[in-house]
Amino acid sequence: MDWKSYPDSISEISVVLTDDKEVHQLNLSYRGKNKPTDVLSFSQIESGAMFTTSLGDVVISLDTTLNQADSYGNTFEEELLRLLIHGILHLAGYDHEGVSSVEAQRMRRLERKLFQEYKQML
Repeated sequence: MDWKSYPDSISEISVVLTDDKEVHQLNLSYRGKNKPTDVLSFSQIESGAMFTTSLGDVVISLDTTLNQADSYGNTFEEELLRLLIHGILHLAGYDHEGVSSVEAQRMRRLERKLFQEYKQML
């Protein structure tokens, strides 16, 4: 689903900052993956929620954010921004798993572009 097809009433995104333990549980419960991850996105639109003003929820593990910041050459704040952008792109209908390489590259390019643009604000 492309963001252009979302209702005009969408006005909010919930962001949860938590730890690896909680993200691990959510990843297991909702994705069947028995491990923590950096960011999860839960779309209210794709879930079929009716009459919602929320695009969805982005859940970020601060433990993983801190641990992987160096590997991406980012500060903690930059990595947190990158993960937030990544999660929001998922809510907007972009994906990089189970899609063509063209679609995955499209998401990655947009993520990099937005990250470069918004990290100047940090």
